[in-house]
Amino acid sequence: MTRLITWLFCKAAARRQGVSEMHLFVALGRNWRLFWSWLPFSGILLGLGKLPREYTELVILRTAYVRGCEYELQHHQRIAKRFGLDDDLQDAVFAGANDPRLSYHQRALVTAVDEFVFQRTLSNVTHAWLANFLDQSQVVELCTLIGQYDALAATISALRVPTDYPLK
Repeated sequence: MTRLITWLFCKAAARRQGVSEMHLFVALGRNWRLFWSWLPFSGILLGLGKLPREYTELVILRTAYVRGCEYELQHHQRIAKRFGLDDDLQDAVFAGANDPRLSYHQRALVTAVDEFVFQRTLSNVTHAWLANFLDQSQVVELCTLIGQYDALAATISALRVPTDYPLK
């Protein structure tokens, strides 16, 4: 019964996204216990957390970009536009923290992603920078968000999950 519910959920999610299949959900759904425990966790990070949604999408985009995860880029480039990250700002996020189009907060978030992904930690300078506009619970969420999307990018790569949208 749980497999049928998982299959129906994956079909409904695909329909909502306007694609024939949500390949990531199908792949993770092969382990239904893991999938159904991952969904609420991921949902909290994606939209029910303490970070402003603009920050969440910026962090996801940067993490997907530095990890070369086309699957997440395809989904979140669309989503990010709904939260104020237009094409120009997304290009700035991809260019890195020194891009002059980025605000103070955006530069700090891009720097945090890069440090977390490549050095597996945040420097004291970056901690202090983030403390200027995030409280401690938001910094915890930020680290968890980066870690979640870094792990998701690795899982997508290892499982060879195809993109849901045609490649450009």
